[in-house]
Amino acid sequence: MELISLFAISYLILIPVLIYWIGDKKKGLFPLASFYMCIGINVVVKLTACIYRPWIRDARVIPAGDAISTATGYSFPSGHVATSGPIYAGLAKVYHDSKKWISWICVILLLITAFSRNYLGVHTPQDVIIALLETVLSVYVMGKIFRYLEEKPKKENILLLLQFLFAVAALVYVTFKPYPMEYKDGVLIVDPQKMMNDGYGDLAMTMIFPIARFIEKKWIRFRPVGCNKKGLIAGIIGSVFFALINQLLKPCLVSLFGSHWGKFLGSGILVFFCIAAYPLIIKLLFNKEDKTEE
Repeated sequence: MELISLFAISYLILIPVLIYWIGDKKKGLFPLASFYMCIGINVVVKLTACIYRPWIRDARVIPAGDAISTATGYSFPSGHVATSGPIYAGLAKVYHDSKKWISWICVILLLITAFSRNYLGVHTPQDVIIALLETVLSVYVMGKIFRYLEEKPKKENILLLLQFLFAVAALVYVTFKPYPMEYKDGVLIVDPQKMMNDGYGDLAMTMIFPIARFIEKKWIRFRPVGCNKKGLIAGIIGSVFFALINQLLKPCLVSLFGSHWGKFLGSGILVFFCIAAYPLIIKLLFNKEDKTEE
């Protein structure tokens, strides 16, 4: 269960990213767009509710592993479910008609991930259920948006602008809103500054995605490499750079710019790399251009 939870917030996102780079641009883009919407919503809900972890609210709850020292933030809704949910559900949706077995696997993994958060004692059922509702909402709305854009593709710029403005407003909100400052045994139960760190990172992804998507569709217009030897090479190289940004660059940025803006920059750079920068490299190396984009 711990491994399932860890995978959900670490490298699960590489699956739709690799599909986007190599296999099918639209099928990769849909779960990514759903993900960037969902985590933005989740940040606003989490930092508005400010609900403590289960073991803080009830001493009978004993979480697994080192959760008491590592899961120090607010509990509601579950960040793991809100992170993995739109990816699993988005993949299930795009492969529902062509490869139902992939859809079923994704649904099962989503439900197991959700259950793992209760099993490990780090979330209440309410935390998980609301995160699942956020997932359903994000995938449903994004499905409507994608169908709408098939008929009116030029309207995408307006929708991207709206997402960017939402992320900016949310960033201002979580920065200046009041937070509970309750102490237990002389120690602050939850440090709002630590919670804002994660909020800044998530909102950076929600904010940078529309910028990267606009740049890619306006000027880059790449086509996936294809599921072949070149695609395998492109996927391996891209995954290595993804890991380097995630594991090395992000901590360096936190050291240079502090926890808030360091996480913001690190997450934003990672999104831009996945959606626009590496596709540009793919286009330059493999001369793959999508003529259907603007």
